[in-house]
Amino acid sequence: MEFEERPERVRLAKLLSERGVASRREAERIIEEGQVTVNGDVASGVVLVDPEEDHIRINGRPLPQRPQTIVLLMYKPKGCITGREDPQGRPSVFDVLGDVGMKVEPVGRLDFDTEGALLLTNDGDLANALTHPKNRIPKRYLAKVYRVPDDRDLKAMETGIFLEDGKTAPAKARVIEQTSTEGKPGNAWVEVTVTEGRNRLVRRMLGKLGHPVSKLRRESFATISIRGMERGQVRVLTGEEIQRLRDLASGVRPQRAGKKRGEGFAKPKPKKPRHGGQRKPERSRKGA
Repeated sequence: MEFEERPERVRLAKLLSERGVASRREAERIIEEGQVTVNGDVASGVVLVDPEEDHIRINGRPLPQRPQTIVLLMYKPKGCITGREDPQGRPSVFDVLGDVGMKVEPVGRLDFDTEGALLLTNDGDLANALTHPKNRIPKRYLAKVYRVPDDRDLKAMETGIFLEDGKTAPAKARVIEQTSTEGKPGNAWVEVTVTEGRNRLVRRMLGKLGHPVSKLRRESFATISIRGMERGQVRVLTGEEIQRLRDLASGVRPQRAGKKRGEGFAKPKPKKPRHGGQRKPERSRKGA
């Protein structure tokens, strides 16, 4: 007999991952090995559980409580991957991060050759929402390119470019600085803001327009900026910044994310009644 999945029930492996027991893949493994029990019975396969009602134990130990959400901002250096392991043996952002006392995972990815803003969190739901295509989370980059893009190039990025995996969503682009040597075309720094998470998207867009990228830095992710930070530096986001991320993930516009209702808007002054108060009825002209 099949039962309809209730909203409060979640996959056991997902719950173990959220509670910091193991990664999703590792959680599936320890479940299959019989290390997890639900209400005294050994769990096996895909199991749906109620975190509030079911008694879950891992090797006899109770399921840990939900940890407090933490979000870290790293100024990722160039020359490291965002995964934990690499067959090529390249360094990882976790080598830079070190021990932070809890398990965190990157929010999205940043290329090996790209530096800049990288978020890491222990909140899987928040990470998924920030990387889901439908939420169109803004990511702002600064790219050093060959030759100065002209107005036609910038317009193409704003309207969309056809790449091998489809047309890109509208992006914002502007030339920040340009250089030239003895009249020859030089390089330019271009600011690009995208809302997609495709692999090497900014590099491919500019390359398609004839402006190969030599340097790329992500200045901000979901409006959280690395301004004032050094390469390899990590800081903990404030509660207000985390709320801004949650707002963006729920569809709030970037200009309003993290703000309370009415914040940033002046209250209109009450209108003064004419004639110093309530208008008096006009006197009859008869007998005047």
